[in-house]
Amino acid sequence: MAFIDERTLTGLAEERGVPGDVAGELAALLRPCVHLVKYEDLPEGGRSDLRPAGRTGGLPSLPEGVEWPGGAGPFVLSVDCAALPRDCLDIELPSDGQLLFFTTFKYEPETSAVLHVPAGVPATERPLPEGLDDAEAAAYEPRPLYAVRGLTIDHDWYGSPAAEAFEAGRAEDDEVLDCFVEAVVNSAHGGPSPHSVARIGGFSAPWQVAPDQDGLVLLAQISGNGIAHDLFTLNLMVGTREDIAAGRWENLLCVQQC
Repeated sequence: MAFIDERTLTGLAEERGVPGDVAGELAALLRPCVHLVKYEDLPEGGRSDLRPAGRTGGLPSLPEGVEWPGGAGPFVLSVDCAALPRDCLDIELPSDGQLLFFTTFKYEPETSAVLHVPAGVPATERPLPEGLDDAEAAAYEPRPLYAVRGLTIDHDWYGSPAAEAFEAGRAEDDEVLDCFVEAVVNSAHGGPSPHSVARIGGFSAPWQVAPDQDGLVLLAQISGNGIAHDLFTLNLMVGTREDIAAGRWENLLCVQQC
């Protein structure tokens, strides 16, 4: 599946002196994603006629009989599945309803949870449960988030055969491919990568070892300081493509990095 227009790819490669075979090999290592950003962090020119695609914090609305997940921590993020650009992901998410994320940004979350509330199902806002510690006793500030299309590249792209061969012959300038990859990734939104509170799909941008490997793919990564402004952690939720497509959210793994 091609995630970048061939003409765009060719033009970026020619501008930076990257051979076509190298550009093609790297393009095959791309995966699309959706950045969820605050309004003020939207790319210039992309701030009109927008529908929010998610929200930080606040209180979750849950159907009758569905309780706040025990031990999962605060409610941090909701994602409106119908507002995501459907052609911009290569994982299968519900077509409507809300994905609700519960986790803590304190090191290290004992449990985390993802719930899906389908559209049209009656749901009521639930109060904070007893038992959250003092620092997380209040709901996080609710702020709307907006979807920005994005591209990501495999964490190990620099080890691809064509990339290694190209760099081996250009020891005097080892930034050519870095600049090319950056330009390719930025082509999805026409400028520098936006400062996202969360990312849905694509390859993770980990601070340590990438958890999305060995058959696991990224569902979401959530920036702690984008929601809890004094907690600098990164929570990454990964699972198999099959579990994500089937909505087996209980099988997801949450990895926290700081």
